[in-house]
Amino acid sequence: MAGRLRLCHVDELREGTARGFAGRRAGRDRLFVVKQAGMLHAYLDDCPHQPGSAMAWRRDAYLNAAATRIVCSGHGAEFEIESGRCTLGPCLGKSLSRVQLEVDSDGSVFALGLADTAVPDRPVPMTRGG
Repeated sequence: MAGRLRLCHVDELREGTARGFAGRRAGRDRLFVVKQAGMLHAYLDDCPHQPGSAMAWRRDAYLNAAATRIVCSGHGAEFEIESGRCTLGPCLGKSLSRVQLEVDSDGSVFALGLADTAVPDRPVPMTRGG
């Protein structure tokens, strides 16, 4: 079973932004987290059109200018933040690989199951649980 990887404190994630995390993959982000409408959405940093290609064109630049879609810098594909589903571009109908998150009672955000690549999950509400 895969372990938990601490990413940051929930207060370090700003509303309407995305942030990449390297994890154990040196040289580029392994996953990214988007905070939108009080929910956290996390995905592997791989475009389904060409696996292995990074999504961001620069550090933490995963969203379009309006912060309403995730955009692949390499192919221009656009993805829904809530579901990761491609709505425009060469991977239309495919989806980003969601990463399960957990927010601890102290506000620490953890990625779960990364050794298993990704697991289906729903967005994480910003309420803290135990």
